[in-house]
Amino acid sequence: MRRLALFSCVLLLAGCSKSPAPPSAPSGGNLTVTSSDFTDGSAIPSAFTCTGGGHRPTLAWSGVSAPAWAIVVDDPDAPGGDFYHWVVADLPGSAATVGDSVPAGAHELRNSGGSTGWTPPCPPSGTHHYRFTVYALKGRTGIPADSSIDDAFAKISSSASAQGRLTGLVTHTG
Repeated sequence: MRRLALFSCVLLLAGCSKSPAPPSAPSGGNLTVTSSDFTDGSAIPSAFTCTGGGHRPTLAWSGVSAPAWAIVVDDPDAPGGDFYHWVVADLPGSAATVGDSVPAGAHELRNSGGSTGWTPPCPPSGTHHYRFTVYALKGRTGIPADSSIDDAFAKISSSASAQGRLTGLVTHTG
């Protein structure tokens, strides 16, 4: 009985520390995500990392129309599992690009670091892949700014009709 209780505690702790899975969306449509700052599969310039200015790269998307958009930037190579650098929802449907600022009406949510907004890439070692995923939404999600990542991802997934992704690389040089 004691072993069962200990095993249950270990499982609970392991479940609490696991990163949530990123939102999912149907693969319908040809939602293309690009950046004027780097190309898919290439290095993200240092100006957009913790060793540079920490700016958010400019993103653009095309190929699908939607009443609203969401963006999730994650690092699947982080030591503890996915690290979410930026989560923003309810960008207006008229938006087709975003840079250092977000359009009125968009909601930046808490990231894995616990802060709201952008946390620049800063891998502790090796080369990490940073995925910039844009979701076409069927409508505004109404996600409150203080929502957990799990709650935000559930609302994005339930409203997503398509997604597109751009991946950039950052290599630790320290």
